[in-house]
Amino acid sequence: MSLSPLPSFSLAGRTALITGAGRGIGQAIAEVFAQAGAHVVLCARTGAEIAAVADRLTAAGHSAEARPADVTDRQGFEALVSTLPALDIFVNNAGTNRPKPQLEVTEEDFDLIVGLNLKAAFFAQAAVARRMIELGQGGSVINMSSMLGHIGAADRSVYCATKWGIEGMTKATAIELAPHQIRVNTICPTFIDTPLTKPYFEKPEFGQHVMRMIKLGRLGQVEDITGAALYLASEASSLMTGNSIVLDGGWTAE
Repeated sequence: MSLSPLPSFSLAGRTALITGAGRGIGQAIAEVFAQAGAHVVLCARTGAEIAAVADRLTAAGHSAEARPADVTDRQGFEALVSTLPALDIFVNNAGTNRPKPQLEVTEEDFDLIVGLNLKAAFFAQAAVARRMIELGQGGSVINMSSMLGHIGAADRSVYCATKWGIEGMTKATAIELAPHQIRVNTICPTFIDTPLTKPYFEKPEFGQHVMRMIKLGRLGQVEDITGAALYLASEASSLMTGNSIVLDGGWTAE
């Protein structure tokens, strides 16, 4: 009797486009995908950051290129995507936040957060889906969401609105793209130790609250995210679409 086949997490021969790839979660995912065999296309507004990541990867014998772009520039990003000769994996990762009580949120705050986290993510996903359909090879779209796409939190009303929106967008688009064998899922982290979240922990009371809520008793690291990203990008998750992987250390278990 033969054994069950070992799931494949290899990305050999695939091309992965990652936005927000110059630092934090995006950079870590790009590095892991490259090590798994993918050709990674690193995208961010800051060309120097993604060029440095690409240089390190190529120096280590992996396949990578830097393609500076601003995802809020819809036409510019669509032009970038349309030139890619192959596109199998997309990590829709660029995002931001300005934590404030709702009654202090300005229209500028709202437009900035929604413009990047939801509007740009929506049209970036659409551009990628269009290109994947043209190429006819199927694919995997990974939208970077948050545990705050499933629960609420003080001072994060706009951010929660965008991430709940990402969750709904993902489910709807997964249904639409399934006939093309394009899978769409989200990763929903808790607070991860990155340059984006570092300022939050300058307030001791906030750090204490986070440690109380994360039942495993530690702040998330980028390495906690990359395994889930590799799973969703690979054939190991070939039946998963329209769903979420929540990496919150038990925060939402209550």
